[in-house]
Amino acid sequence: MTVDSTDPTERDAIIAIGYLAALADGRRSVAEQEELVKVFSRLGGGDLPVEDISLPRAVSELRSPEARGLAYEMAVSVIYADGDADPGENAFLDDLKARLDLPGESGTAAEARNLVDAPLPGPTPSGMLPAPGGGGGGGRGNGEPRPSQAGIPALSHDAAIDLMIRQQALLAGALELLPQSIATVAIIPIQMRMVYRIGADYGRKLDADQIKDLLGAMGIGAVAQVLDGAARRLLSGLGRGLLGKMAGGLVGGATGMAAGAGLAFVTTYALGHAAKQYYAQGRRLSQADLRALFERLREEGEALLPQAREEIKAQSQRLDLGRLMATIRGTA
Repeated sequence: MTVDSTDPTERDAIIAIGYLAALADGRRSVAEQEELVKVFSRLGGGDLPVEDISLPRAVSELRSPEARGLAYEMAVSVIYADGDADPGENAFLDDLKARLDLPGESGTAAEARNLVDAPLPGPTPSGMLPAPGGGGGGGRGNGEPRPSQAGIPALSHDAAIDLMIRQQALLAGALELLPQSIATVAIIPIQMRMVYRIGADYGRKLDADQIKDLLGAMGIGAVAQVLDGAARRLLSGLGRGLLGKMAGGLVGGATGMAAGAGLAFVTTYALGHAAKQYYAQGRRLSQADLRALFERLREEGEALLPQAREEIKAQSQRLDLGRLMATIRGTA
């Protein structure tokens, strides 16, 4: 599903609908709302005061069936970014769908719901963190080497975690280079599963709400990430729908997509290493210290990005999105 990249009116309307969807639950904190305004402004909505945005106005500017379908797809992706839809969000989607006069239900809602309901336990999609001592159970975090497997040299505890974090950061960046809009939504469960595995390796059994709280303490908003990533696809003219296939492999020339890939890599890298330090130190970091740690690690990730770009690009070219989502859902 694509939108004519020469029609800024339709693009702006779709982004505005994504922004309204992000606020549909009515429970966003002031900090979350400020972050969403920043994302909206950065995406080109800065000339339109957010208080002037209305759903009827945005829908009226969508003339093509492709644009109406993509607007609904973005709204669903944003709403399901941080969990199941609540009554207010379901009401918003019902109202939007009626205004858009869409024929039938797309597979977007079901696929997004499947991703947010994906189980946290299980292998990370690209490379499992070795279990302590070669078995299962809680973590030691003491740097004791792990035994080698199948001729692979043994990794220390820290090195194994670092490798897993790097793999997940590269994967997150590669997802942002894919044209399918669901790819951005897939980044959130990947980040959450990464944090879950780090916590488990340090003897912490986490649930989804605890991980979301940790991300929030670092200033990482799932909804803002999805809105930003989905809109970047739209602005780059690459939005191809939920199950659309890449034509001719990686579409590599779009600055917006490349920037999104870099942001996803850096954010995931910083999140992983901040979580590692947080749990290694027994969760004794204050929120202010945690935020400062994340910012420092984000700068570290930005310094690594130039040498990681080719790996991100290469991974995106061989990434099977359907198989990856099946792995996340636990159905592969």
